[in-house]
Amino acid sequence: MIDIKQIHHVAYRCHDARQTVEFYQHYLNMDFLLAIAEDRVPSTKQPDPYMHVFLDAGQGNILAFFELPTQPAMGRDPNTPSWVQHIAFELADREALIAARQELEDKGLEVLGVTDHGIIQSIYFFDPNGHRLELTCRTGTPEQLQQLKQVAPTMLEEWSQTKKAPKHAAWLHQQEFSTESE
Repeated sequence: MIDIKQIHHVAYRCHDARQTVEFYQHYLNMDFLLAIAEDRVPSTKQPDPYMHVFLDAGQGNILAFFELPTQPAMGRDPNTPSWVQHIAFELADREALIAARQELEDKGLEVLGVTDHGIIQSIYFFDPNGHRLELTCRTGTPEQLQQLKQVAPTMLEEWSQTKKAPKHAAWLHQQEFSTESE
């Protein structure tokens, strides 16, 4: 039986490994853990030089990037909205979220939010590679989370059949999503 302990790392592509490491160090205070560079892909043995960098995302989580100089320029799926694919990092509480937003804005980043999702609150911004980043804090109660877990299978089944948003968790959005200006 598979017994997953945690995500070891999540890897994305980057335009420039140095610029990416410097961004995550400067804006998110991540420690640069290690770099691996080879001329061949270890799993396939294909000749394809790369730089693979690893950053400490806290609590044993690792965020990694590949720079691939011999491949066509990186892009994104034009059929997927930019808000869909993102990397979310959790902060301790709302106060830390507000402080992070101010710090990022003070460093010159454009930040969207605070957006209230009912059980979490989040801010959003982009890294130099175009990856959307989210900083979030939990605000939901254990009872709210349990209620959402209970209705999840029913919601998924309804969605699978209708492709329309089920209303079992509509209470999350009773207040329209908002971007506060604090």
